[in-house]
This record gives sequence, structure tokens and C-alpha cells, in this order.
Amino acid sequence: MQVLDFSFPPTAKRHCRVRVGHGALDALVEDLVLETPGTPLILVADSNVAAIHARPLLGRLRERGLSAELLQFPAGEASKTRQTKIMLEDALFRASVGRDAALIAVGGGVTGDLAGFVAATWQRGIPVVQVPTSLLSMVDAALGGKTAVNLGGAKNLVGSFHQPWGIYADVSTLTTLPDDEFREGFAEAIKTAVIGDAALFRWLEANAGPLLRRDTDALERLVLDCMSSKARVVKRDERETGRRAALNFGHTVAHALEMVSENLLSHGSAVAVGICVESRMARVTTGFPESSVGRIEALLDAFGLPIRIPGAYTDAAIVAATSHDKKVRAGNVHYALPLRIGRMPALPQLSRVVEEAVLREALHATR
Repeated sequence: MQVLDFSFPPTAKRHCRVRVGHGALDALVEDLVLETPGTPLILVADSNVAAIHARPLLGRLRERGLSAELLQFPAGEASKTRQTKIMLEDALFRASVGRDAALIAVGGGVTGDLAGFVAATWQRGIPVVQVPTSLLSMVDAALGGKTAVNLGGAKNLVGSFHQPWGIYADVSTLTTLPDDEFREGFAEAIKTAVIGDAALFRWLEANAGPLLRRDTDALERLVLDCMSSKARVVKRDERETGRRAALNFGHTVAHALEMVSENLLSHGSAVAVGICVESRMARVTTGFPESSVGRIEALLDAFGLPIRIPGAYTDAAIVAATSHDKKVRAGNVHYALPLRIGRMPALPQLSRVVEEAVLREALHATR
């Protein structure tokens, strides 16, 4: 028998442009004029964001001589499905869009995940540019290359890793968000602080007022700090084989809550409650201090986020929903639980199986 060496050379270094702050949309237009990632540029936005941000951006690109079109889909988590992906792909097919094109995702996390997944699979992969317009997507979802759709109510079961060509987070777009949607982003920011940045946590405690008033300087610092923190993790573990699992803190319970509520509970609210539940689980499993649980709940509350499980969702239903989480291995649900604010356990204890009784006790205590 002959053995054929079919090993591949190391992957070439990939570059992702990241622009954060007021004026990032202007930088996007200039960057696309100087070095467009594809032709045509296909903007993807939901029905809410299309009129507010995507159509004006489309007009600016066309004014600069770039070939650009807009595809839109109904707003809401209910659109994050294979069916919507097929609809967008059918539109690309009818327009004879080839592999020399690029997609621009304009919107929140649903748009970024959906358009990113389309880009990852269209003609085996075309570039995608992420233009987050919600705080939640700026501080978390737009960076990292995770793309996916939901299946049967379970979060992100079908997807791919597909790093963006660029990320352009212009905090001026946050002025258009309703208050409740704006506040949701702080749940992911608090998660970022808990898993790896105690200084950021203290800064959030001291600056809730300016942030809630949408102070531009405060928001720019928050987005930059959160992106920088996440980038350090992703660069070390792009495919979540190790340290990237830390980013799942709060999310196993959060995804279960979204599933049992049939997405009536928004992602940011679910993450806030999930952080509270999993902080209590950490008390038992890692020795996470009780005082830190109190600080986390106080900070979430300061940003107007929920810290209790709505009574309509039973412990039994939430426990059952965790079995559909994408982090299940060999039938066991895994959790990423902190040691203290700003510090996670070392591998291999970072992602661990927790007894169901511990989960149930934490759920009961978060009522």
C-alpha cells in the first residue's frame, strides 16, 4: 500500500479591517472605493434597518460609482432560518451574482449571522463586510466569524465560521435604536467583562449613566474595549476548540430561555438572565464569590436588564431545552463558568459538565 502525503501548507495570514467610532460609515465608503472586496456589492438588511441605514448607504456607494444592490428580509429572530437563507440565495441566483461579488450585512446580530452564513456558502464562499447597527452586534456578534441560523427553535445549530473582510461599527447608528433594544447590548458587554476584564467591569459600574444617555465617547470606548477583548480570544482559538468557549458564559441558559419562550424573550434579555443563573451555578462549581453574584445582578439592573426568570417558563422546560444546545457533547451539556469577575478557569476546566441538580437549584434561586 502506498501512502500519499496530502498535507496542506499553513493558512495564510488573514486581515480583517476594524473601524470603530463616529465616522466609521464614511470610512467604509472610502475603503470600498479604494479596494472593493467584490463586484457587485450586495447589501443585506432587515425590513427595519433597510430604510434607516441600508438604503442611504446604497445610495452613497452608487454615487461613488460602485455597483451595489439591496436585499431585505422581514425583521426579527423568526427570520433567522434556513428558509430565509434560501430566499436570499434564490435572489442572488436570479440576479446572476457570481463568486466575484461580496455581501455587506447592515444591521444587528440576526442580519450579521444570516448574511454571513449566506456569504460562507454562496459559490463556496464570498467576502462579507459586517456593518453592525445595534449595540449588541457591535460589542459581540459582528466580530469572530461565527455565522448561523436557528433550527426548530434551537439557536445557531446550522452554520459556519466565516471571517469578515471588515467590520465597521459607527456608534452614530445607535441613536436610531429604541431604548429596550439599545439596552440589550449591555448584557453582552457585561459578559465580556466578567469572563476576562475586571477593569472593564468596574468601568461599567461607574459609567452606566453616560452609557445609557448614549454618550458618544463612552460608547466608543465600550465598543472598542469589548471588540479588543473578544479579538484576543478569537485570534488564539478561532474554531472554539479551547479558550473561545469562555465566550459562552451565560449563553447555555440564555439559548434555552429563547427556545422555551419561542423568542418572545429577546437575546439580550435572555443573556442577562442566563448570566444570573450561571453565576449561581459557578458559586457551587468554581467557588465564584456570592458578593460577585450580587455585583453582576446590580450592574444588569442598573442597565435596565432583567435579573429574574419570567414565571411563565418552568424549570423543567428550561432544563429540557438545554439538551438542544450546540455545546452538548456525548449527551452532556457544557457550561463556561467564571472563577471570579475577570477570570475564567484554565483548560481543560474552562468548559465543564454540571450536574442537573446544580442547574435546577440555580434556576430556582433566580426566580
